[in-house]
Amino acid sequence: MDEFTISVIIADRPYRLTIKREEEEVIRKAANEINKKLKQYSENYAFNDKQDLLAMVALETTTSAMQLDKKLAASEKELLNEITDIENEFRLLKEQGL
Repeated sequence: MDEFTISVIIADRPYRLTIKREEEEVIRKAANEINKKLKQYSENYAFNDKQDLLAMVALETTTSAMQLDKKLAASEKELLNEITDIENEFRLLKEQGL
């Protein structure tokens, strides 16, 4: 496998990770995004403890991911219904010899 070790800093702490090469960009962007959100929370709210800041970032990120999962599931269901409708239309056309 094409794995290697990188170091990312989150909340002023370094973390060494062994990852696949193709994951590097996404992981570095994710670490940067976490740090940006930590900074936003520390500037806008009365949280000073890194643990509290990390908890709020985790809550926001997880809530957002859950909402996206829900939207994706609804979109998939809608798409499957549309595909079924199209298949039914084709079946009717075929039965009519068109």
